[in-house]
Amino acid sequence: MNQIVRIGKYSVGPGLRPLIIAEMSGNHGGSLQRALAMVDAAAAAGAHALKLQTYTADTMTLASTGKEFVITDPDSPWNGRNLHDLYQEAHTPWEWHLPIFERANQRGMIAFSSPFDESAVDFLETLDVPAYKIASFENTDFHLIRYVAETGKPIIVSTGMATVAEIDECVRACREAGCTQLILLKCTSTYPAQPDDTNILTIPHMRDLFSCNIGLSDHTMGNGVALASVALGATVIEKHFILNRADGGVDAEFSIEPHDLASLVCESERVWRALGSVKYGPVGAETASIRYRRSIFVVEDLKKGDVLTVHNIRRLRPAVGLAAKHYDSILGRPVKMDVGRGTALKWDMLC
Repeated sequence: MNQIVRIGKYSVGPGLRPLIIAEMSGNHGGSLQRALAMVDAAAAAGAHALKLQTYTADTMTLASTGKEFVITDPDSPWNGRNLHDLYQEAHTPWEWHLPIFERANQRGMIAFSSPFDESAVDFLETLDVPAYKIASFENTDFHLIRYVAETGKPIIVSTGMATVAEIDECVRACREAGCTQLILLKCTSTYPAQPDDTNILTIPHMRDLFSCNIGLSDHTMGNGVALASVALGATVIEKHFILNRADGGVDAEFSIEPHDLASLVCESERVWRALGSVKYGPVGAETASIRYRRSIFVVEDLKKGDVLTVHNIRRLRPAVGLAAKHYDSILGRPVKMDVGRGTALKWDMLC
């Protein structure tokens, strides 16, 4: 059964406004001041949450020049980069976490992080984070997942690259280790991701299959895919965020700027509000508009006994006479009184 997940001051779940997470990643460019400016910009844009990544280059990989430690994907923005060098550039120093989290809280956002090993979890626990995020590349690291679950905090898991069997193993690992508040994010782990590879129709299928909240970790350009996911039931949207793509940065190519983030916050809420429920007939706000449907009017002066024809009656606005649906059935009927041009036709005028 789907459930409401509580993360800090926010409740996340079906029927609730989607939670918008701004992912800082390495877009701070190695500057704490830029990181704090990003917090301010994300808050001003209306984001509900800020997320960091907690690792060091040495907790991610080995300092090795071996060819297996070099990215060789021509479609990757990091093609040719040595893994250790990339993570050294992109990591968020652990001593920055507290001031960043404090600034986020001051600006009304919740703040949490993705730990990439157990030491990161231990550190984040000292900061009393309200939730944890498991990145796509770690969604098969069940030792880490169980370690996170044992904290008792809500867990958000990106499912990039994972087969349905691997997601099932991940979900079982979370729940067996004590996680009772779980959110899975549909994710395509390419950077940027292409809409054709995103397959967001999987969102309602995942919700039914794993009985938990489903969101989207979105690496596509723009907001279209994210907004469409809300219509499919996504309760969380995560997007990488940057102050200005032109400044560059490790994730700049697929990150959204403040105006895009503000649009995402606004438009995702509009999509959510528009979902409503299955309903036919006028809603309250439409009631006044019913008057401006069409009805049948006399358009030529008629004498008693004249027959109604296509020339002397028409279907016009407003709806103050016989409904337009009766038009065909009254043609050829005589009137039993004189009727002036511009009169809305009534049943008691007809023989």
